[in-house]
Amino acid sequence: MTDKLIIKAEKIKNGDQSYSYLNIEFGDSRVGKVRIKKIYRKIIINNINIFPEYERRGFATQVLNFFKENAREIIADRVRGKWIPNRKRGN
Repeated sequence: MTDKLIIKAEKIKNGDQSYSYLNIEFGDSRVGKVRIKKIYRKIIINNINIFPEYERRGFATQVLNFFKENAREIIADRVRGKWIPNRKRGN
């Protein structure tokens, strides 16, 4: 696999300017988004959203590893797994 995960800042005109919205790209495809707040070398991750068609391919892990390599401290503001009501395990 020669494609590399790329994390790019997105220009936001409205909303909370203290947070940055970043696009997560792989090859020519946007695979998700991440919302962070950066304070010096500390990163607060508000959420990571991998689009459904790209889930379970390790992209969120790669994003976290990227931040681990580039930040002194990482704080997860809201962390939760995907929850689907009335769904049996293994389905």
